[in-house]
Amino acid sequence: MCSRRDAVRALLDQQRPLIMGVLNVTPDSFSDGGQHTSVSAACVAAERMVRSGADIIDVGGESTRPGATQVSTQQELDRTVPVVEALVDALPCLVSIDTSKADVMREAVAAGARLINDVRALTEPDALATAAAAKVSVCLMHMQGTPATMQIAPEYNDPVVEVRTFLGERIAACQRAGIPADQILVDPGFGFGKRLADNLALVRELGAIANLGYPVLIGVSRKSMLGQITGRSVEHRQTGSAILAAECVRRGARVVRVHDVEPTADALKVLAAVQGEVWWEMN
Repeated sequence: MCSRRDAVRALLDQQRPLIMGVLNVTPDSFSDGGQHTSVSAACVAAERMVRSGADIIDVGGESTRPGATQVSTQQELDRTVPVVEALVDALPCLVSIDTSKADVMREAVAAGARLINDVRALTEPDALATAAAAKVSVCLMHMQGTPATMQIAPEYNDPVVEVRTFLGERIAACQRAGIPADQILVDPGFGFGKRLADNLALVRELGAIANLGYPVLIGVSRKSMLGQITGRSVEHRQTGSAILAAECVRRGARVVRVHDVEPTADALKVLAAVQGEVWWEMN
């Protein structure tokens, strides 16, 4: 069995894109809020995603949709930790915790989570020290503002340069805190304080983020940018999500965070076949 330190790296070393299934145990997330609020419902959804090809299940107990407000630490603990424990016991996949709170990180890792996925890039009180002490992998995401304010009036001179600079600074902070380089992933934060033009620029120049030298995780699944492009409501964005996830992989992403695992897995296999990669034949 992989240790805490090398569990995510062992997956990444397989040299194929990884699929992270979104499991929000919240009442108000933008796409699947209220669907997985019991441990049993969460486990059923996670099992379905693993059967469809998910390598990681990302458990979140606080909505980060535009306009969302923070919940208490105890609420988030009550929502997430029992689910993490149940998934670790039941499923042959890695479990990550989607949180910015140090106490939730600590308890979720104790319950078996092997990745801390933080939309605030470990900037909240005690988050950086807690993540370093946990000795698990971390994903650092860029966000302009907070979920409550991020889409009110986002503005950039150059979104690619500014996102890359921020991520580089947070990488340096992690290394100073003692987090090894091989435990760090980065996420440009599509839709988190960004206009459509900013999001598209980040897709086109995703190689600039990948050139930081750390695995890139992307989350474009069902996002409003796809609604702006296609005119489709959130529950009808699966096709656009899968296409954009595959395009991001083509441009350097290593992990795709998605709600709809099966169409994403199919899209990635088609991309791999076209590019002459052999991993898809073994799955």
